[in-house]
Amino acid sequence: MDKVRWGILSTANIGRQRVIPAIQGSHNGIVEAIASRGIERAQKAAAEMSIPRAYGSYEELLADPDIDAIYNPLPNHMHATWSIKAAEAGKATLCEKPFASDATEAQQMVDVFKKRNILLAEAFMYRFHPRTRRVKQLVDEGVVGKIQIIQASFSFLMTPERRASDIRLKKEMAGGALMDVGCYCVNVIRLMTGEEPERATASAKWADSGVDMNLAGTLEFPSGALAHFGCGFDAVFNSSYEIRGDEGRILVETGFVAPPDGEQVIHIWQGDVHEKITIPGADHYQLMVEDFADALLDGRPPRYDPQDGVKNMRVLDRLYASARV
Repeated sequence: MDKVRWGILSTANIGRQRVIPAIQGSHNGIVEAIASRGIERAQKAAAEMSIPRAYGSYEELLADPDIDAIYNPLPNHMHATWSIKAAEAGKATLCEKPFASDATEAQQMVDVFKKRNILLAEAFMYRFHPRTRRVKQLVDEGVVGKIQIIQASFSFLMTPERRASDIRLKKEMAGGALMDVGCYCVNVIRLMTGEEPERATASAKWADSGVDMNLAGTLEFPSGALAHFGCGFDAVFNSSYEIRGDEGRILVETGFVAPPDGEQVIHIWQGDVHEKITIPGADHYQLMVEDFADALLDGRPPRYDPQDGVKNMRVLDRLYASARV
C-alpha cells in the first residue's frame, strides 16, 4: 500500500470544502468513498468531488474492506460513537475537533483505539502549519524568555440566517463557541506553554438554546504563566494569539486560519526591536492528512498523541463548569 484509501463519514461542509480537497491533493492518500444518512446526498457529493463510491449509511462505509482510514467530521455529539464504531471496524480515524462531547467520551475513544492498536488523531489542522511549528520553536529557544502571559482570540459573526438551523447552536449536539472555536485557543495555549492548567475559570453569554454564544476564559499554569482568551459567534472575526515573556513577545495575527497561497507573518519584539519572520503559504489541512497517512503507512504514532485531545477536553469541561456557576 503506497496510498491510504480514505472514507469520509458524512457530507459536512468542513469535509467538502477543506479536508476532501486536501486528501485529493496529498501525495499519500485518495478519497475512495463518502457516506451520508441518505444515498442521494452521498451520491451528489461523490459526483461533485469525483469520489468513486457513495454509501447511504455510515455502517456501509465502515464495512467497506477497501477503506483504510476514516475522516469523521460528524457533529460533536457523534464524534465518540462513530469513531469507536470505526475502531471496531478496524479503521484508522482522523476525528474533527473537538474530540468529543466531553473528556469522558474522549478518553473512551482513546482507550478503544489503543486497545486495538489502531491509529487515532484529532484534526487540529493549525498545528501542522509551518508558522505554528516555527512559533513553538522560537518559544522553546527562549526568544520571549519565561512565558508570563498568553492571550488568544477566535470569533466570527454568525449571520441571522444561520442561527435558525446551525448545529453549533444546539446544546443537544454539543454546540457552543468554546466547542467550535474556543477549543483552538485552549489548544494553542497548552501547546505553547507545554503544560496543563492548574486553574480554569470562565464567563459566558448564553443563547436561548443553552449554548455559549461568547465565552471568555482564564488559565493558570504551574510555571506561573497566565493565559486569557475570548471566543464567540457574536463578535467580528479575529483569529490571533500573542505570547509575552520577560524578554520579548510574539504575535500571530491569523493564528488558526491560513490561506494556502498566502505568506504568513510572525511578529517578534525584543525590547524596542521589531522583527518579522515570513513563512511561505501552506495548506495545513493537506499537511495534517499527509502526516496521518504517513503514520499509517509507516506504522508510527501520529505527530500529536490522541491523549492530548483528552487533555484539551478536560480543560473545556472545567471552563464550562466555571461558566455555569
